[in-house]
Amino acid sequence: MARSRKTRKVSENAAKRAPRVKKADRKQVEGKKKDSGRKSGNRHNEALLKTQSANNAASASQDPRHGSKKPVSLTLPSSITEPLKPKAKQPKLTDEQKLLKLEEDPRLNKLLDMLEEGRSLSDTDQAWLDQQLDTIEQLMKRLGMDESEPEVETRKPASDDELFDRFESGEDLLNMYKD
Repeated sequence: MARSRKTRKVSENAAKRAPRVKKADRKQVEGKKKDSGRKSGNRHNEALLKTQSANNAASASQDPRHGSKKPVSLTLPSSITEPLKPKAKQPKLTDEQKLLKLEEDPRLNKLLDMLEEGRSLSDTDQAWLDQQLDTIEQLMKRLGMDESEPEVETRKPASDDELFDRFESGEDLLNMYKD
């Protein structure tokens, strides 16, 4: 099938187009104003500045901010008792992490340094220090780092045969799990 070009011809039954009119002869669209906005250079106009200077004295005393000037109290009334939202749960720390966190506590280190120097602590500081030291001791017991227990002395076997017998019996492994 042969390609046919589109033409601009309008048939008799189609909608009629408006005749072409030059741009200068066209009527302005109704409802649209030609000069909308301020003229350029308005802020540098000396005549306007003089008239506005008298008005500026009156407007300077007014607050330029919009909105209510009513003071707002920053404290909550005691009648409102809404439950606080629960904080996001953090992953639980292992005993080793808890122990490291306690040992690196700057307040704990400061109070221990004061005790070493011979200074006396306030009652609240002393109570807090005792509580922290107790928790450190409990964590160390759980981890098996208890310093109060004496270390088990290892005896040296007399001969190679004795070493071989211990190796075969698995005595070392058994002793590790006796606790």
